[in-house]
Amino acid sequence: MSTPAASRARGGRVPRRRIPMGWIAAALAVVLLAAIGFSTRYRSAESVAAAGPRRFDPAAYGARMYESRVVPAIERKAVELPVLVEAMHTDMREAGRRYGVRHGTGPYTFAVKGTGRAGPAASGLMHVTVPGLPPGTRVSLQVGPVINGTALRDVVGFIGFRQFLDQVEYADAATALNDRMRERLLRHLDVRRLEGKRISFVGAFSFLTPAVVTITPVSIKEIP
Repeated sequence: MSTPAASRARGGRVPRRRIPMGWIAAALAVVLLAAIGFSTRYRSAESVAAAGPRRFDPAAYGARMYESRVVPAIERKAVELPVLVEAMHTDMREAGRRYGVRHGTGPYTFAVKGTGRAGPAASGLMHVTVPGLPPGTRVSLQVGPVINGTALRDVVGFIGFRQFLDQVEYADAATALNDRMRERLLRHLDVRRLEGKRISFVGAFSFLTPAVVTITPVSIKEIP
């Protein structure tokens, strides 16, 4: 009877014990999970939100831009309304080039100022009779509560679509400026008391026709 030692002496091989494949798979899984655990950084919901892209805050944008940049730009660029309307009747393309701002293929937007006599307010508009305009020209100031359009955003020239994430934010910027104007100007304005009074105004409008001028104001003052 031969022994294992005798078998090795005769050059024989001892059969190797095979490790079950299931054990190997389980060991690899443990190693992988341990590696994942060491490399994973756990973050709170607050830290994830802070690290992500900041959401656009329309109210903060309006507060930051309206008084410090938008109003001064409109006041600086404003042309007397009779001068502008005459230029538009003479050569609309030249009037737009000289006095207006245009974004892409959109309408020209103009900053204007003027004086006139305030009429009654209806449907959010206060009509103003401005001397020196062609007969049939209808001038109105938006007095709310709803303020339409993007004139305050578009007329300044330094607010463009590429500054925003998408079209929604771009539209929200215009609404924010309108809302800020309503809060800072129209909230304190007694529109009914102005009826029949001489007023001065500064604002902006987007061109429709030379005969229809609907202005989003940044200033409305009674003339003593």
